Amino acid sequence: MKALGKKPNGLRLERMKASKLWSDEGFRNIHPVLPRLRDPGAEPPTLSDFLCGGDRRVPQAPLPSIDPIARWTKPPSTGLRATWLGHSTVLLEIDGVRVLTDPVWGLRASPSRLIGPKRFQPVPVPLPTLPPLDVVVISHDHYDHLDYPTLRELARREVPFVTSLGVGAHLEAWGVPPERITELDWWESHRLANAELTVTAAPSQHFSGRGLKDRNSTLWSSMVLQSRRHAVFFSGDTGLTTEYASIRERFGPFDLVMLEVGAFHPSWGHIHLGPENALEALRLLGGGAFLPVHWGTFSLAMHAWDQPAETLFSLGPKRGVRLVMPLLGEPVEPANVERITPWWRSVDAVPGKPSVESITLPTSLICPIDYTPTRASRHARTRASSPREAVRPSAIAA
Repeated sequence: MKALGKKPNGLRLERMKASKLWSDEGFRNIHPVLPRLRDPGAEPPTLSDFLCGGDRRVPQAPLPSIDPIARWTKPPSTGLRATWLGHSTVLLEIDGVRVLTDPVWGLRASPSRLIGPKRFQPVPVPLPTLPPLDVVVISHDHYDHLDYPTLRELARREVPFVTSLGVGAHLEAWGVPPERITELDWWESHRLANAELTVTAAPSQHFSGRGLKDRNSTLWSSMVLQSRRHAVFFSGDTGLTTEYASIRERFGPFDLVMLEVGAFHPSWGHIHLGPENALEALRLLGGGAFLPVHWGTFSLAMHAWDQPAETLFSLGPKRGVRLVMPLLGEPVEPANVERITPWWRSVDAVPGKPSVESITLPTSLICPIDYTPTRASRHARTRASSPREAVRPSAIAA
């Protein structure tokens, strides 16, 4: 099965083994799991649970979405625009640079076309209609983030890929030329050759693997994207970790923070955030406009499909969080978002909740904590404003 990918070997494997995150036969999380994240009394869902358990795990009808193609022809007035295309796939426009995160157009988050989690929501636009891309960023190798049919098509484009250590073996096996692949260890950075954008791999608390015998054989990362004017954080998949405070110190403040909020369960609370821990992660990161991802596309846990959105809609504004919750396919400039509307309620009628209401957001970004950028982070952003210097060096020691 080609969708399984290929195990790293040769010089790629040697580089992986040189990482501080490598132990014995694979990568590992080096930060201790925080108390209360994982409920020791909660049993993991059984196969029967996945097949038949839970309530309202999929919506009653397709979610509302819009076609963004016409909007993409005009540059964002603020220089930063995001279009959520489902799950963790986002088209980012950062000062003229187009970035696609964890692209998944496939029907199933699975190596098979016949079995495995099936998407309940189509992508708002066909993959071939995407505008020219400057870089594809892939956080890790799980099927709902690294999709074989999508990558096979993207391999035909002249676009570079930036990903975590080891994941390049899969990309090469699927037709991406090695010279278009950059693999990063945590705290390493890559400056795009023809664009003023730097991608840095940063810590996350997760795992990897696409088969029965390759668990943790490639690295998982969050990603920081920096231009001269803007900084964006993308969590990939992760549990809550205080390493987010270190990310804030090195790269903050962020104009946009994209955190995973779906597919959570008490038995795996240490490797997925869920909405409430995502708010805590945002606090550790120092705030910023918050675009929730990793929901609204696949049913990967027992909770209701809209539970992450409802929790954030309820708790976020009360905590001074500037939520960005657009329709699928709706290009939004975070700096211009003034209101959020629970558009997902138009699909399922939930007793006790109005079908439509909206919340007016604060007129300026409010960080959940009192955060003043460190001298180092302010200096880095100031240096980045000069076109003669890279935003970050090519590699940063942990």
